[in-house]
Amino acid sequence: MNLHALVPHRPPMLLPERLLSVDERQCRTALCVDPTAWYATAEGAMPAWMGLELMAQTAAAHNGWQHRESPEPRGGVLLGTRRYSAARADFPAGTQLEAVAELDMAGVFGQSTFQCCLLIEGVPVAEALLRVLETP
Repeated sequence: MNLHALVPHRPPMLLPERLLSVDERQCRTALCVDPTAWYATAEGAMPAWMGLELMAQTAAAHNGWQHRESPEPRGGVLLGTRRYSAARADFPAGTQLEAVAELDMAGVFGQSTFQCCLLIEGVPVAEALLRVLETP
């Protein structure tokens, strides 16, 4: 399954480049930081705060997978985060990032929480607890 079938975003706004895995509890995506991307700093890095969007789109891919029988990806809204912490201010050009969104709690009326992290070579470099709302 590809990301275009799961997430309503399209390039250049679709951040993850690859779907690594997805199941009932978790989704993993990957991105190589592109120094020419719209989000890139003058040095070609991705600001660490962009990690929130990468995490949110990975959670959206999980939601899309849960509704994979639908002809179009379902939309959603990032309601917020309790915390976002990053071990660095940015991710340099060429950095291979893995985003993990693990379903923490699925609530009523389409609200869910995801425990998320970004990894570089298996080492956590950012984490957040995201609250999302699935839209019909």
